[in-house]
Amino acid sequence: MKAKTPEQSKTILTDMVLPGETNPLNNLFGGELLARMDRAASIAARRHSRRIVVTASVNHVAFNRAVPLGSVVTVEAKVSRAFKSSMEVFIDVWIEDRESGEKTKANEAIYTFVAVDETARPVAVPEVLPQTELEKERYDAALRRKQLSLLLAGKIKPEDATELKALFE
Repeated sequence: MKAKTPEQSKTILTDMVLPGETNPLNNLFGGELLARMDRAASIAARRHSRRIVVTASVNHVAFNRAVPLGSVVTVEAKVSRAFKSSMEVFIDVWIEDRESGEKTKANEAIYTFVAVDETARPVAVPEVLPQTELEKERYDAALRRKQLSLLLAGKIKPEDATELKALFE
């Protein structure tokens, strides 16, 4: 199985915030944004694996800025790291100023997907070959996040969380 770069999975969804998608403050509902991020991330995971993918977890979401009614929202997703059958997908959310066209990062998230076959059994996925400095940072951090998740779930012992231990040594 040939390794792929994060750029090969890159998925960009752009849409406008409409009145039916907003809360009483005229900002995009958080759940609506989560759904948009899930769609973009699932396409990125599918592009990387070329398999059916299912959302395994939403590992992190940061709602840093409100997304106002009428905003143009761009959701960009890339696979940041692949493990045996799972893939971590990093998502950046940008809003575009209506007047200047300037894009500002509003939110980010990290989702995990698992590639499966037609019987819903996990299947192997290609490795990720990060290219840029940001991709390399996200790639390295993905292993720490996975170890932390496994540690908290009781699936590995503290002494086996080598990447986490290295942070404190």
